[in-house]
Amino acid sequence: MWYNALSLPTWCHMNAIFIILIAIFAIMVIVSLVRGIIAFLQTTKIDLENGGENSQALQVKQNQAMFARIKYQALAIVVITIMLAVNS
Repeated sequence: MWYNALSLPTWCHMNAIFIILIAIFAIMVIVSLVRGIIAFLQTTKIDLENGGENSQALQVKQNQAMFARIKYQALAIVVITIMLAVNS
């Protein structure tokens, strides 16, 4: 019996796509987390130095970054759920 390495089952190709998507979403989670932490640190620094000027805009930026992190985490969970459903 001869085995052709190029003729993988279709679920193997789908797993590769799912793993790539999970990696992309994980990177996006890390980026949004770092952006939120930077916004938090800038807000704290400005509050200490200037008495709270411009802190409202930075708080909005921090909230947007943290919401983006939650969104990307949810998308990664959806991809993992689909991958488990396809492979079972």
